Amino acid sequence: MKSINISHLNQQDFNNIEMIDFYNEATEDYKFWSKDYNMHFGYFRLFKTNLFKRDSMLNEMNNQVMKRLKINSKKHRLIDLGCGMGATMRYALNEFKHLIAYGVTVSEFQLKQGNELLKGKNGIIVKENYNETSFTSDSFDSAVAIESFCHSGHDIKSIQEAFRILKPKGKLVIADAFLKKEVSQLCPGSHFAYKRLCNHWSLDKLEHIDHYKQKLLQTGFSNVKTENISFRVAPSVFHVPFAIIGFALKTLWRNTSLKRESLHNLKGSFYALLSGLHMKSFGYYIITATK
Repeated sequence: MKSINISHLNQQDFNNIEMIDFYNEATEDYKFWSKDYNMHFGYFRLFKTNLFKRDSMLNEMNNQVMKRLKINSKKHRLIDLGCGMGATMRYALNEFKHLIAYGVTVSEFQLKQGNELLKGKNGIIVKENYNETSFTSDSFDSAVAIESFCHSGHDIKSIQEAFRILKPKGKLVIADAFLKKEVSQLCPGSHFAYKRLCNHWSLDKLEHIDHYKQKLLQTGFSNVKTENISFRVAPSVFHVPFAIIGFALKTLWRNTSLKRESLHNLKGSFYALLSGLHMKSFGYYIITATK
């Protein structure tokens, strides 16, 4: 690996390097979480999803995000900002025949493997930073960000870039965890879980949901709707301890040691569960906004 001069790097630079390393090394582990490589939590619907089958809930989250985009039968250009292995893109391409899907990731592993999974489909993943892409302005009919903007601390730059590349009246849908309180107001238990979650999942921070709505409006988005879907997401979150135990046993059975990034991923998953129990402090939201 090429050596990096770290003397001039600030904390955000370190976080970015850790995030890229995390996804280059730990993405493969998500196969245990989801056979479709969904790198997010799920959405439970009675009689529609199966509590005991994670992928039915994870793919339902993809469905809920797509529903809010209101994609019609006309040619439609979609971009997934922080697409992981392209699971949401593949879901959308299977549902909408006139869709062209683009995804951006900073991970070389996700780029190569994700494009392999997209072969034969009308989609492509490119190696780009979603805060500063090379796409021209007014390029896309819609944009999604599922549990990705948190990795840059829900920075306004992510919103501004989404706004720039969306066509007028284009929709942005975000599914992610947010704070309901200021960090200074968190109780000791929720503050502990929050700090460990950010550390192990390479998150700069989580934004307060009200502040984030204001960022969207400030950027120029209109019709901003925030939906608290925490209770819908909870059943998939409760799969975490079983997934952790199962993955650890599988690793031991193979007589291999856990990679540093895998260990961080497992710990991060545990603290996501712990954070989710503090429902007065944390919430999971779907946000819809129109340019």
